[in-house]
Amino acid sequence: MSERVCVVGGGVIGSLYAAHLAAVADVWVLTRRAEHARALEEEGLRVSGKHDFTARLSATADPDELPDLDLVILATKATQLDPAAASLAGRARAATVMTIQNGLGAEEIVRRHGDWQLVSAVTFMSGDRHSDTHVEYELDTATWMGPYAGTDTPYERVRELEGLLRDAGLEAQAFPDLLPAQWSKLIFNATVNTVAALTQLGHVGLFAREEAPTDLGHLVHQLMDEGKRVADAAGVELHEDPWEMNVLAVRRGETQASDYAHVPSMLEDVRAGRPTEVDFITGALVREADRLGVPVPLHTAMYRLVKGREASFPGAAQVPAAKPGERQTVERSSA
Repeated sequence: MSERVCVVGGGVIGSLYAAHLAAVADVWVLTRRAEHARALEEEGLRVSGKHDFTARLSATADPDELPDLDLVILATKATQLDPAAASLAGRARAATVMTIQNGLGAEEIVRRHGDWQLVSAVTFMSGDRHSDTHVEYELDTATWMGPYAGTDTPYERVRELEGLLRDAGLEAQAFPDLLPAQWSKLIFNATVNTVAALTQLGHVGLFAREEAPTDLGHLVHQLMDEGKRVADAAGVELHEDPWEMNVLAVRRGETQASDYAHVPSMLEDVRAGRPTEVDFITGALVREADRLGVPVPLHTAMYRLVKGREASFPGAAQVPAAKPGERQTVERSSA
């Protein structure tokens, strides 16, 4: 099966999908900046680290230049998803659209802009972005995917996309129902990202250490237990235990170079002084807990602290927390 694919977003994750898929499909990248698109067309897209190759692909910053598409991968952060989906409104009507955002609610945002077949996905891939045309691949872990319950996307289509990613050299696993896997990552992310954002620590061994009363692992474990109680109340049987995911991840990191520490995306945002995805991750968990009547005092405190941290950024606008499906405008200074 030959696919024409558009990856929306040229960050680390979008670049990894685009570069690998270019080996087995006709790939376009839709970027925010015209100079980014020109660089990709002129230089190609280099991947180093776990894999080392340069991919040739097409790129544009103008949605009107996109051809007919079979698959769209929305690879922006959740905070950028609404304008990204809006840019595709009225286009690619026959395409399958795959969301890979952290947290919950991405599909609701996309559905406001088109009635595409939707595939929900989450990924644990990570890397570093060295330039517009070079990304370094760190963790080559799987993309979990399944048909979005709000559409008639057939499971067979998800299996086709699973095969496409695997043919491209990526790890992938299809599920008839993604919720158990999606919630496993939600609880993992809601904990690890907020703890990293507030401590300024990368995801290191301290996140799993529980020997001394002051060890950070106690807080991480308690936050994950809170999240598991919410999932249980929602009737979701988790695909993987978030605490075990955390322990495995820090062990994997410790096998890397001595200076290696994976930097969660929320910590990257805090360091850069830009809005985080906390409304879509921890905020989604807190809202679900409230709807289900499950107390989550630790997650609620972490959510409020990260929002307070955002309010301290130079030029930050004082705006209400965004919810999935709502537009949020943030005025920022040039600082």
